[in-house]
Parts: sequence; structure tokens; C-alpha cells
Amino acid sequence: MRLPRPRHPGARRPPAPAPFVVGVTRSGTTLLRLMLDSHPQLAVPPETHFALDVITAFKRGPVSPERFVDIVTTHRRWPDFGLDADVLLARVVDVEPLEAGPALRAFYRYYADEAGKPRWGDKTPGYLRKMAKIEKALPEARFVHLIRDGRDVAVSITGLHFGPRSVPEAAHRWAKRIRVAREQGARVSHYTELRYEDLIRDPEPALRRLCEFVELDWSTAMLDYHDRAPNRLQEITRDLPRSREGEVIPAEQRVGIHALASRPPQADRVGRWRTEMSASDQAAFVESAGDLLTELGYPTG
Repeated sequence: MRLPRPRHPGARRPPAPAPFVVGVTRSGTTLLRLMLDSHPQLAVPPETHFALDVITAFKRGPVSPERFVDIVTTHRRWPDFGLDADVLLARVVDVEPLEAGPALRAFYRYYADEAGKPRWGDKTPGYLRKMAKIEKALPEARFVHLIRDGRDVAVSITGLHFGPRSVPEAAHRWAKRIRVAREQGARVSHYTELRYEDLIRDPEPALRRLCEFVELDWSTAMLDYHDRAPNRLQEITRDLPRSREGEVIPAEQRVGIHALASRPPQADRVGRWRTEMSASDQAAFVESAGDLLTELGYPTG
């Protein structure tokens, strides 16, 4: 009589809570990723972006281990993780049943194992649009929505290669994505909001609350994230294909936009809009998104 194949060991116990950091681009999500990744128990990879591709593929029908690995390793972000495709395949072959969640866990656990840590998380800002789908595949996901004053976001993002071309466009994009995230947050079991300003001005209380949210013991190493940050950011020191047309984002540009995350919290990053945004642009932002600024408690006067 043939015995049933044993399940992957990770399937025998409930997975530990996994923080998923989301937020509008330039809201400090890289800073928070580096803080979390500095915890001795937690590994948070660079942005993944492929989780929804994996979930969609499994929704359409059975996916073989080889197909899963192909989805992950052909994604333009794959080289950022420093992992081996054959090792990932060997891990996925042992996963039963092979579904989106267990397959994704195999990737995250592989990354965490390479970092010598027992737990993992994720930081992909754009997942704010599909938190409910991610939670369905990964019930252990606990979503951390990092929110920053939209005017400071506009100052930081306008003019970047991936950013809006004007302040009104930045205001519209910021407000739309905040609202989408909050709508998604109401649909998942574990969702919290964290303010960038709190993280910068007084990080320890904010990080302690976050540790409680994800059932992680407090570690002072999180406050010293900047000691490890330069090495961690080396993961993305490579040109990144921007599109199927072959355009690339140069390595120095990718690292450069995160340069400040390698320093201790800079209080002068809060309220930059007051001195770096013209009066007309300030008025335009408030006209477009003033109601949300007020709802979030940011001054509009």
C-alpha cells in the first residue's frame, strides 16, 4: 500500500504573522522595510510585485512547480533577491497541496532562510490595491499602510521617472491610492495605519506598536537600521528593465532614490512642502485633496 506523500513541514502549523508594508510611493515604505528587516527574527525582501501574478495563475487552474518558478524567476525583480531558481524549484516540489499561498511561502521562506531568520514579510507599495486577494492566499498577512502627508509625497515624487508631472496630478494620485488602500483595509482581517511623521519624529513607539501588531518581540536593532541599510540596498544595485520595450532604470538611479533610507531619521523630511512647494501648488493640492488631508489630520491652513 502506497503511503500518502507527507506535506511540507510548514503546513503542519499556522504560519507566523507576516507584515505586508503598503503605501503610496515615496511615503517611506523603504525606510520601514529596512527597520523591519533589521529585526533579528524577520527578513523582508526588496519589492516582489509577482505575488498577484502567482495568485492569478493558480486561480485559472492547476500550476506545476516548474510553472510557478517560471512566473517568479522571469519577473524583472527576480535578480534583486539573490536566490537560485533550482533551489526554489526543489523547495516547491515538496509543497503539497501546491496552491498560491504555499507556493509563495516557499519563496519567502527561502529568502528568510538565506538571511538566517525564521520569519518573513513583504514590502511592495502597490499591493495596497489587492490586499483582500493576498490575504485569501496568505491568511497570515498583516497589512501595514504607511501614510505620509500628500504634499510631502508630491515634493518627493514629482519629476522622478515614475512620478506625476504636476502637483495636481500628484494630489489626485495620492488621494485615490489612499482611499483604495482604506477600502481594501476594511475587507481584510488585519490592517493598520502608520504615519510616516511618527516613524521619523519618534520611531520607537511607532515600531513597538507595529511589533505588537505582527506578534513580534521588540528589538532595539530596528532603531539601528541605518547601520545595515547600505548593505541591504546593494541588492537592487543593478539596472532594472522598465518595460517590455527594453527601457531600463539605471542601477545608480534605483539606489539614489533610496539614499536617505541609509541615514538615521531626518526630522527635516517632515513638512518640506511648506518651504519647497510654491503657494500656488499648495493651493492646488488642497483644492484637489484637501478633504482627505483634513480627514487624516493634516493641516490645510
